[in-house]
Amino acid sequence: MKNQLILEDGTRITGEHFGAEISVAGEVVFNTGMVGYPETMTDPSYRGQVLVFTYPLIGNYGVPVNGPDSGCSIKDGLSKFFESYMIHVKGIVISRLAQRYSHWAAVEALEDWMRTYHVPGVTGVDTRALTRRLRSKGTMLGKLVVNDVDIGWEDPNERHVVAEVSVNEPVHYPAENGDKKVILVDVGCKDNIVRSLNKRGIDVLKVPWNYDWTEDDADGIFLSNGPGDPKMCTETITILKKGFERNIPIMGICLGHQLMCLAAGGDTYKLKFGHRSQNQPCIEAGSKRCYITSQNHGFAVDAESLGTDWLPWFFNANDGTNEGFRHKEKPIFSVQFHPEANPGPVDTNFLFDEFAQALVKNAAGVSKT
Repeated sequence: MKNQLILEDGTRITGEHFGAEISVAGEVVFNTGMVGYPETMTDPSYRGQVLVFTYPLIGNYGVPVNGPDSGCSIKDGLSKFFESYMIHVKGIVISRLAQRYSHWAAVEALEDWMRTYHVPGVTGVDTRALTRRLRSKGTMLGKLVVNDVDIGWEDPNERHVVAEVSVNEPVHYPAENGDKKVILVDVGCKDNIVRSLNKRGIDVLKVPWNYDWTEDDADGIFLSNGPGDPKMCTETITILKKGFERNIPIMGICLGHQLMCLAAGGDTYKLKFGHRSQNQPCIEAGSKRCYITSQNHGFAVDAESLGTDWLPWFFNANDGTNEGFRHKEKPIFSVQFHPEANPGPVDTNFLFDEFAQALVKNAAGVSKT
């Protein structure tokens, strides 16, 4: 079956179709990770995007169980092997689809899983050449046209994709022997954020993107990752501005980092082709310590726009972009990368420990209101 990738600059690439037999459109981006396609494809940060996998071996270990035994059978269930309850990418572009899979946890082939969630793919593409084009010209709109059934262009940054992926009502994830409660603002949350907090004895209440938590009783606030332009989340930003006045720890990652910047009076901007990989080097400000990080974002924080109350924390060793900042006095901090990294390195997993410690210190010496 014929499948053609069409880019907005006129580029047309024909390959072999697999997955769902539908045409789709979105923003074409690339990911350089060598493993983790089930986690990557279920990451809400990829909502509305056509994803190019640069690593040439995709589908070789199949897809793990996605049913009651994994805790991923309902929308608000916490999965065991995935980062959300469904595939969020619009389609995928790969070099070669593995014809057979082998893994102890696998129960189905990648192609069968994609059909279930109505996601098409194209294989037989020179993804290295395609990635070079996206690096030089920047992220572009594109579409996968199956059997010549053409459709219109679609830019996910022009709609409120956060509202599409956020929960509709609060969901409680209790921790075993948990003695601290954190409100997790879901702007496209990966499940491993909840796992990382629960693992540290923290009860999690995941709330919608526009939920006003400023008067709620909580030991801390956490802003998740998510898709799209942060400036679309005006309600979240307004709530954050008010929330900064409270004396409780607040931490953000990825989109949460950008939202905290905007709430602090700073600015964000769109990157040429984004950071989407598991090997982004980030250096801690004031030192030569470099951490290897997992990232997935198309927008960045303008560090120069932040006021004097904020200190830069990390920066990207490749392009110098801001990767983190923190308040000079309050326990408020955020990072652009993914310390929960799934898939990816666990170099910065210690940041969850720092957040947990901030909760304990704050409860011992500072009022929560």
